[in-house]
Amino acid sequence: MTPAHLVHVGRQPIFDAGGRHVAYELLFRGSVEAIEAGRQDTYATSHVIVNAFTEFGLLEVAGDKTCFINLTTEFLTGELTLPFGPEQVVLEVLETVTVDDDVIAGITALVDAGYRIALDDYVAGSGHEKLLHLASYVKLDLLDGDLSDLDGLIASLRRFPHIQIVAERLEGPDQLALADRYGCELRQGYALSRPQVLTAASLSPSRLRRLELLAALNAPEASLGTIVSIIAADPALSLRVLRASNSAAAGGSSKVSSVRQAVVMIGLAHIRQWATLMVIDDVAEATEDQMVTALTRARLTENVARSVGASADAAFMAGLVSGVAELLGTSSAHLAEQLPLSAEVADALVDGSGELGEVLRVVDAYDAGDTGGEELANAYMEAIRWSARATATPG
Repeated sequence: MTPAHLVHVGRQPIFDAGGRHVAYELLFRGSVEAIEAGRQDTYATSHVIVNAFTEFGLLEVAGDKTCFINLTTEFLTGELTLPFGPEQVVLEVLETVTVDDDVIAGITALVDAGYRIALDDYVAGSGHEKLLHLASYVKLDLLDGDLSDLDGLIASLRRFPHIQIVAERLEGPDQLALADRYGCELRQGYALSRPQVLTAASLSPSRLRRLELLAALNAPEASLGTIVSIIAADPALSLRVLRASNSAAAGGSSKVSSVRQAVVMIGLAHIRQWATLMVIDDVAEATEDQMVTALTRARLTENVARSVGASADAAFMAGLVSGVAELLGTSSAHLAEQLPLSAEVADALVDGSGELGEVLRVVDAYDAGDTGGEELANAYMEAIRWSARATATPG
């Protein structure tokens, strides 16, 4: 079977004046070899957000450190909604953003909601000085920026005591000396640490499912049952919803044992925001065969569990996670550690314990060629028919 494609996100460490690593800037990367971002448009921003929060999980990308994320005008004005809370992020206003009344109003609303703002590649007189009263950070390019009146520029920024200066593009001793001379609170650049590219295997939701989900979410009366059924019928969407429910975006620590619980935990508003970003983040689709294989396993696990009196919803989740793990070329135990699964589901996937662990062994044995009797064969055929219907394109 063709392995899942790879997704990437770049991160560059940010240090304080004492050399302590305190934050990362998250960067768009189209490949593992890419050192430079190459683009800073809405696609790049959406790509970084989707990958960081739903492919990797923010804990894996940044641990407990703050993340600086570049935003374009669409996010700043609220045309595209941020699907995460303000706790662990700093929103960077790119130097290419034109500061007009809509941008000022949008950033004011974000600050009022608790988000911190950074002005990227700040240049006096560019119009971004209108945002200084809202900013928590100002980033200065000490390599290629206009340094002709650095004394005056720093003095003007120091009139805003709430602002920390981030010295960036520190590529040699000259830039490091400037950062020290002006007491820049934070520092970033190749002289301190080069960007790192993180890579993970991904099973992307199909374009059809994304659009179908987005349509259902934007219906006048969004049906929870319909939304759960769309997500449950796409292993990749299910996995992303689970990861999102375990990230800073969800803002909770509860564990889940079904797709429905994950959807309820995140809330339809957040699901709508993620679906919007997934449409923008239009990457390669998983094949229909991959979808059918993972869903058949999930459905078969559910059917077996029901026949022995175990939790059907939890069994579907266990079968789904183990099926996706196989497609991603990783172990069920490794994938389970990244997801907010209930103890019952996690134990079954990690060490095969409990009723669900026994159910998974029955399914594994059937997959390995053990007949399992007529009842299991019938359950398997029903699972195939169900997964085929679930992934079929509506006529």
